[in-house]
Amino acid sequence: MDESELTAVPKLATKAMLRHDSVRDVELLLLPERVVLLNKSGAAILRLCDGSRTVREVVAQLEHDFEATDLASDVVTFLKDARGRGWVVT
Repeated sequence: MDESELTAVPKLATKAMLRHDSVRDVELLLLPERVVLLNKSGAAILRLCDGSRTVREVVAQLEHDFEATDLASDVVTFLKDARGRGWVVT
């Protein structure tokens, strides 16, 4: 993982919206003609991708929220995949 991955400022793609389905108690990522069911950690990462935080700041917030350490690699991997799928832009 290089420094540029941690200093990138991710945000949801314009076409993507996060929604909570209270009936099923699940987090959804709504995209044109597609709905993605997110797990708790994926939803937490994407919720923080608002264009105001660096990846390093997203990691710090998640480590605080989940009382965990060493999440940087997992978050960077998730964001690379999300970027490749068009969910996130940097």
